[in-house]
Amino acid sequence: MTMGGEATARDGRRLRLHVRGAVQGVGFRPYVYGLATRYRLGGFVANDSHGVVIEVEGERASDFVRALPLEKPPLARIDEISVQPVGAVASEGFYIRASDQGRVSTRIVADAATCPKCLSELFDPASRFYRYPFVNCTHCGPRYTIAERLPYDRATTAMKRFAMCKACAGDYADPDSRRFHAEAIACPQCGPRLSHGIEDIAAAIAAGKIVAVKGLGGYQLVCDARDEAAVQRLRQRKQRDQKPFAVMVGSVDAVAGIADADAAELALLETSPRPIVLMTSRHRLSPAIAPELARIGIALPVTPLLHLIFEALDAAHPLAGESWAIVATSANPGGEPLLIDNREAELRLAGIADLIVSHDRDIVTRADDSVAAVVAGRTQFSRRARGYVPEPVRLARPVPPILAVGGALKSTVTVTRGSEAFVSQHVGDLDTAEGVRVFEETIGHLLSTLDVEPAVIAHDLHPNIASTRFAEASGRRLIAVQHHHAHAASVMAEHGLAASALALVLDGFGQGSDGGNWGGELLLCERAQFRRLGHLAPMKMAGSDRAAREPWRMAASALHGLARGNAIATRFAAQPQAARLHALLDQPGVPVTTSAGRLFDAAAGLLGLCQVQSYEGEAAMKLEARVRAPRSMKDGWTIEDGVLSLFPLLARLAAEGIDPVEGAGLFHGTLAAACVDWIARAARETDVTTVALSGGCFLNAILSCEIERGCIAAGLLPLLPRQVPPNDGGLSLGQAWIATLQLEQYGLEGTA
Repeated sequence: MTMGGEATARDGRRLRLHVRGAVQGVGFRPYVYGLATRYRLGGFVANDSHGVVIEVEGERASDFVRALPLEKPPLARIDEISVQPVGAVASEGFYIRASDQGRVSTRIVADAATCPKCLSELFDPASRFYRYPFVNCTHCGPRYTIAERLPYDRATTAMKRFAMCKACAGDYADPDSRRFHAEAIACPQCGPRLSHGIEDIAAAIAAGKIVAVKGLGGYQLVCDARDEAAVQRLRQRKQRDQKPFAVMVGSVDAVAGIADADAAELALLETSPRPIVLMTSRHRLSPAIAPELARIGIALPVTPLLHLIFEALDAAHPLAGESWAIVATSANPGGEPLLIDNREAELRLAGIADLIVSHDRDIVTRADDSVAAVVAGRTQFSRRARGYVPEPVRLARPVPPILAVGGALKSTVTVTRGSEAFVSQHVGDLDTAEGVRVFEETIGHLLSTLDVEPAVIAHDLHPNIASTRFAEASGRRLIAVQHHHAHAASVMAEHGLAASALALVLDGFGQGSDGGNWGGELLLCERAQFRRLGHLAPMKMAGSDRAAREPWRMAASALHGLARGNAIATRFAAQPQAARLHALLDQPGVPVTTSAGRLFDAAAGLLGLCQVQSYEGEAAMKLEARVRAPRSMKDGWTIEDGVLSLFPLLARLAAEGIDPVEGAGLFHGTLAAACVDWIARAARETDVTTVALSGGCFLNAILSCEIERGCIAAGLLPLLPRQVPPNDGGLSLGQAWIATLQLEQYGLEGTA
């Protein structure tokens, strides 16, 4: 936060303050009202297009200015307070004025979990909010998902159709109420209504039914997490073969029954965004929740409705000596975007859910649950969405207005405004028409909400993905950014790196500057450019894209590279194509890749852990799950002319009868040690010691910790992504930063 000016109020002078940041929809105006009243000041406070404007007049106006940032509401974020003297007007009293309109430069805050005071009222029979599923106040409840535009007032949210009753209107106008100017205020008399009773919902879950529940950012599918038959039915109906489900428990005390969690993980679980937190599973729930994985995603209730469901389950359907846990997964059939519309949910979920629970408060902006873990002692996102978006990433300096449209998978978009980069919620994969529609809808909403007209659009190099086609059809100036350069730049942007940096990008697939299939890259990043210092040793991809879905093919490629191609047919006899793969790999023109993701696939295939993937990253996750202690293999790699080869390690993993646990530990330990050696050599050659670590493989907690630890031991400064995911969810931020650097270096004329 910066404080502008040394203005004071003597001799009856009046002060005007402009407060910028996340100060709308968080109880900031009532807070200001209370503070001004305490100091017996005249004047007003109002939302405007820049944040909040305040005018105060009286003997203690200077005390007010000093106190303003010290006691702010819990959800408020103050970026800047500017102060200037203005002419006195002899105000009588202090009041909240209607919002000013104009070009928007403020922001709305993210949705927040039910606060302790609202939770207390929810279960207090004397409260008028007793058992009301939509209780909220200025400290909690929906924000971004119900906001249509700014400034944030009731008339610009999904609550505009609900006229306040006398009691709510009284709270809204009462400066002593926690709901003073709470725009989403509602009660059973005047607010949204639920389609089904809480007892009926709990009874359906307890009976093994699958229930669709409309949440803050979209519909979720829930069922009893201990009921193997119910979880298997959910998998079958949702067509989700192996991909893990998240589970929800009613309180933090219930976590110990299903996971081993440390203090940092439990603290993250209880934060206001209520993310799904990845923890070490104790395997006490249905095995079908996270098949063959070591970690399980756990969440706490974010809405009053979910608290009520758990209370009803405990009261009417108690479990002997155990706490309830329910599967809580996004209601998006076949990997499509999250459902938010009531009528569409009835149509699309009819064959999946036994009961569909809706309500009549619209969701304006869909937002999946965020997914995070504690890696190397700090939060790391694998999906950043509800609860965190639209909180911006603060940049090192003001930048031009840029729209960056990301890649093809785990899509996000980024819009820059001033010194802030607004990374959208997780949109998902752009391989369906509905996915592309939501992608375009997200762009429109973000640009409109922020009131930004982008100077350029930044996009991926790949010409045949939906985000690139969108950029090319826009008619705007374009800047193409290489995929792995963008991964590196996302880390540099959030850490405010201005100097040169090395970057180790371990990823699945991205089109290289030479048109090739890159994915394991060592880069030197200097301003807007990068130089490829090295890459993983290329491996053949028999069947091209099929090799990314069938790890046995990458394992076969490893055998071929080890001059053991004759073993492919017998090693993978269960695969129909195995007999002809050796001959296919011998042919010229077989596509090759430097992808680290495909290296993980090869290792998992050689160890027999995953031959065919049902979801992206399955082989790598099952490989990570087998690690007990990472151990480096002596002479397990070679580095020549910048090319890092792990073929000595692969030869060990290809040995008959190797224990998968031993192999997984060797793979992780050796890969990490090899990468540290690789980086250290490059650091000596370039005199650059700061290293950005990014790419989807850094979702692997073991790899991240080992490489970070190794870099520190080698005297290097490793930087991991913390505010955005290391996977393609962070790609748009990196694209925006590279576009900024290009504009600064070459100007607009060079961007067409």
